[in-house]
Amino acid sequence: MINYKKRAFFLLLPISLLFIFLLNQNKQGKEEKSVVSVSSFALYDITTSIAKNSLKVISILPFGVDPHSYEPTPRTMANIERSALVIYSGSGLEPWTHNYTFKQKVLNISTLVHLRKLSKVEEHEHHHAGEDESGVDPHYWLSIENMKIATNAITKELIALKPNNKALYKKREKQYLKGLASLQEKYANALSSCKQKSIVVSHNAYGYLAHEFGFKVISLSGLSPEAQTDAKSMQKIIGTIKKQKILLLFGESFASTKSMQSIANEVGLKVETLDALGNITADEMKKNLSYKDIMEINLHKITKALECN
Repeated sequence: MINYKKRAFFLLLPISLLFIFLLNQNKQGKEEKSVVSVSSFALYDITTSIAKNSLKVISILPFGVDPHSYEPTPRTMANIERSALVIYSGSGLEPWTHNYTFKQKVLNISTLVHLRKLSKVEEHEHHHAGEDESGVDPHYWLSIENMKIATNAITKELIALKPNNKALYKKREKQYLKGLASLQEKYANALSSCKQKSIVVSHNAYGYLAHEFGFKVISLSGLSPEAQTDAKSMQKIIGTIKKQKILLLFGESFASTKSMQSIANEVGLKVETLDALGNITADEMKKNLSYKDIMEINLHKITKALECN
C-alpha cells in the first residue's frame, strides 16, 4: 500500500529546503549590507542620494541637534565602529574626532574642498569666543561649488565600496550634480539685482554663500552658534541695522534667539529662521526635505531680506 503522506513529504522536502535556503540567503544579504556613517546633513544628503537602499547610511548626528557641540553616544560610536566607511566634515566642526582613531576607511571632506580663510575681524571674533583656532570657516557646504566637489568624492568612495554599482552610482551622481547646477543658477539669477547688500544673522555661517553671490553677512556671534554676544556688539549692530535700513533679521534652529529677538524688539523688526544646513530639525526630516529644498527656502528668505528684484 502506498503511503501517500510519506510520499507527499518527500515530494515537498526539496521545495521546503529551497525555500529555507532562499530565505537564509535573503536574510544574510540584509545582514551583510555595508554601513556608511556620515557626520553632517549636507554630506548625508549626498550619500543617501547616491547610495539609496544599496547601503545602510547612518547619520552620526541625530536630527535636531547642533553639530558644533554634539558628542556621540556609546551606541553611535558602536555604529561608527562597524561602518565600512565614515564620512565627516572636518575643519573643527566635530570636536569628537580630534582624539578618535578610526579603524576603517575615512573620508574627511574638508581636505578636498576650497576652504574660506577668515578675515582679521572674523578671526578676532572667532578667538574671542574661545573657538577652534583653525583660521578657516568650517561651513563649506554652503558653497554650491564645494558641494559639487563633495559629491564627486563621496561617489568615488561608494564605488570603491560597491564596484558592481558603479554605473548606477555614476548615473545618480550626474542627477545630483544637475540639481546643484540648477540651484546655483537660481541663486545667481535671484541675487543679481538687490537693493540691500547685507543680511543680519545670529551665527556667522553664511560666508561661503555671501562670497559666491556677492552680499555681506553681519552676525551677532562668531562661527559657533553658542558664542556669547556682549552689549557693545549688540548696540553696534543696532546702529548698522538702522543706518542700512535693514528690514529682516535671521535666527537659527540650533542657536538661541534671545539676543536677536532683543535687537528685533529694539528696532521693530521680525526675526525669521535661516538654515545653516550643518543639521536639520526633526520636523524637516519628517517632511523629507533635501539639501536643495532647504537651500531654495533659504534663497526665498534672503531675497526678501536683500530686497531683490
